[in-house]
Amino acid sequence: MLSVSSIAHVAIRVKDIGPTLDFYVGKLGMREMMRLDRDGRLWLLYLRITDTQFLEVFPEGEGDRAAAREAVGYNHMCLEVADIDIAVRELADAGVPLIRDKQLGADGNWQAWIEDPDGHRIELMQMMPDSLQAGALARMAAAR
Repeated sequence: MLSVSSIAHVAIRVKDIGPTLDFYVGKLGMREMMRLDRDGRLWLLYLRITDTQFLEVFPEGEGDRAAAREAVGYNHMCLEVADIDIAVRELADAGVPLIRDKQLGADGNWQAWIEDPDGHRIELMQMMPDSLQAGALARMAAAR
């Protein structure tokens, strides 16, 4: 059986790399890790989420926005934050509007939602000790 240890990267295609870098680096604080060129042009770049998790960005996408929430395919990316209130405040200070205000999700975690310049939906989540995920992790640990 395959033993997966983590998500290494999520890949997105964007229309224009400039606004994308302003958003992810300038407003969300990710760091550019590396770029790969192909045929003398930027092919993709990696943005750091953690030392082993990255956002892989391909420029020159076609169309104006990411697929609708109901479409088959990529739906959203979730970034965990330590404190949702601080994250929401930092986003407001950076001029990033929420597309869905802070709320307690059905799983028991606090969440708020934003979009990048291409319409990719991003959930910000504060994992709570009494959430469904925390309970599931405790049960899995006890079963070992």
